[in-house]
Amino acid sequence: MIDETKTFIPVRIAVMTVSDSRDEASDRSGATLVERARDAGHVVAAKRIVKDEQAAIEAQLRDWIADEEVDVVIATGGTGVTGRDVTPEAFEAVYDKHIPGFGELFRWISFQKIATSTIQSRATGGVAGGTYLFALPGSTGAVKDAWDEILVYQLDIRHRPCNFAELLPRLRER
Repeated sequence: MIDETKTFIPVRIAVMTVSDSRDEASDRSGATLVERARDAGHVVAAKRIVKDEQAAIEAQLRDWIADEEVDVVIATGGTGVTGRDVTPEAFEAVYDKHIPGFGELFRWISFQKIATSTIQSRATGGVAGGTYLFALPGSTGAVKDAWDEILVYQLDIRHRPCNFAELLPRLRER
């Protein structure tokens, strides 16, 4: 539920596509994330395509975690179970805190559409250095499911009863 009495506050989102084969012209999933984030009123602070290499993914994550202009990183691709799928390992290497419910909810939503095939997804979410990190499968359908049914609400400070956006100022507390 959106509380219309509250003022919307945009978050600054970096979009990462993890792929050995996509470029800007063929990156439909990354483009979908950018479009949906902007349509929701958020700021797209950056967008990059990163190779399916754990060190490269971690390096880009660390750059964005250190960047005061990035509140949230959303990645698409590399969450499967094949040998080149290393996005979850890269994300877990930088997490301060894991958000297990994100992956669980994503797979529950996905199950409604692709049944047991959702078991192949290792979508994950967490927090590092005060930045939210979410890794999604590389399909455009998965990106739409995650954005339309989870992230659009959790990144909107007006969503009730609670949301990730309202916690942004407190993520660096110790």
